Amino acid sequence: MVRRSLLSTLKSWSQPRNFVIGVPYVWLLAFFAIPFVIVLKISFSWMQPIQPGYAPLIEWVEETRRLVVSFNFDNYQVLLRESLYVDTFLYSVKVAAVSTFWCLLIGYPMAYAIARSKPSTRNLLLMLIILPFWTSFLLRVYAWVGLLKTNGVINNTLLALGLIDEPLTLLYTDFAVYIGIVYSYLPFMILPLYSNLEKHDLTLLEAAADLGARPFKAFLKVTLPLSMPGIVAGCLLVFIPAVGEFVIPSLLGRTDQLMIGTVLSAQFFGARNWPVAGAVAIVLLLVLLLPILLFQRYQRRELEAARR
Repeated sequence: MVRRSLLSTLKSWSQPRNFVIGVPYVWLLAFFAIPFVIVLKISFSWMQPIQPGYAPLIEWVEETRRLVVSFNFDNYQVLLRESLYVDTFLYSVKVAAVSTFWCLLIGYPMAYAIARSKPSTRNLLLMLIILPFWTSFLLRVYAWVGLLKTNGVINNTLLALGLIDEPLTLLYTDFAVYIGIVYSYLPFMILPLYSNLEKHDLTLLEAAADLGARPFKAFLKVTLPLSMPGIVAGCLLVFIPAVGEFVIPSLLGRTDQLMIGTVLSAQFFGARNWPVAGAVAIVLLLVLLLPILLFQRYQRRELEAARR
């Protein structure tokens, strides 16, 4: 009976449709579920100086010949007791929210212009948006160091034009972090917006104009509501990775104001405190769980609308 059930299961999975569906599940199991369980286990363990850096949760005690299971909840209590973690969480959310706002403010007109451009130039404009991805992310962030430093391109240009008398402090500031995040994640805002705006029925705008609506009012009443799924998808695609950003604040940000990604790296590789670092990672994932669920909801709506 068991053999027959196993053969029927293998036969069903051997079908092309089930195989294609199963590949994403295997991917999520291998690269999300299993690592998540490992990090969750580490977050409830104790720090120890020897490898692997944390004590096992389940241990066989030879003297009593019993299997001992122990959990350490102090790692999560540390996150609430010490202001460092609370402050970095709040600062990371603030930086991600402000950066998302500026990406939307800059990206929406760009996506709108691409969606309304001629088909002959549309592909060229999209290529220009995607072109930065062909360059190393680290190299692109390092380029901003040369632009923003005291004797960099921006300060030298402003001095040459006589707009300032002395160099401005641009590097290692919150402003530099915002610039780096907006520059790096702007395509993640433009592409979902373009995908949404490109599908709009332009006859709706013509109908609004026939009814006496001016272009700006027609945009507010027709285009903007229809583009809300694209706005939400773009905002979530920028906000979620920006909260845990590590490279940009490390290279462009202040040394006295850390983001949660920097604290997480410092605990893992600097202090070698894997249990606390695991607790930080789990809490960060829980904080981002709601935006991830919202993104999946709007993505499902977009797929259903496309099928119709």
